[in-house]
Amino acid sequence: MNEIINIIWITFLPFLELRASIPYGILKANLPWVQVFVICVITNIILGAILYLLIDKIIKIATKIKAIDDIYQKYIEKMQKNINKYVDKYGELAVAIFIGIPLPGSGVYSGAIASYLLGLKYKKFMIANIIGVLIAGTIVTVVSLTGAGIFNLFVKLI
Repeated sequence: MNEIINIIWITFLPFLELRASIPYGILKANLPWVQVFVICVITNIILGAILYLLIDKIIKIATKIKAIDDIYQKYIEKMQKNINKYVDKYGELAVAIFIGIPLPGSGVYSGAIASYLLGLKYKKFMIANIIGVLIAGTIVTVVSLTGAGIFNLFVKLI
């Protein structure tokens, strides 16, 4: 049970999310991959839903501090520049792909903030969130399973 709580907490961490919790659950905690996948995906989807609903309040409080407001304004400009053209063209599918590609800077946190800043409605964000998390979860699970298998082919365990 402790390992399940660990993968949930890891999933909630910014910049890590299920990109870290799935490999941890499969490779370190030795939990069944299906169980890890389901727990991490559901946790990440819930995280996205909560973030989107709380972003407005968090931003209003945080940007009262000038240093945070400066960083936030730069972040907005960069985010809008990078994703706005794709959202205009492809809608929530662009957000889903942004969430789903397991690269640094992408994920539910960035996807929720980008969706909020671009004015994507909650329902459309949730569709993108679910699709994106399923994509990311699938990619990370496959890489974790095949990567571990390939590693074991080349390294003899003592």
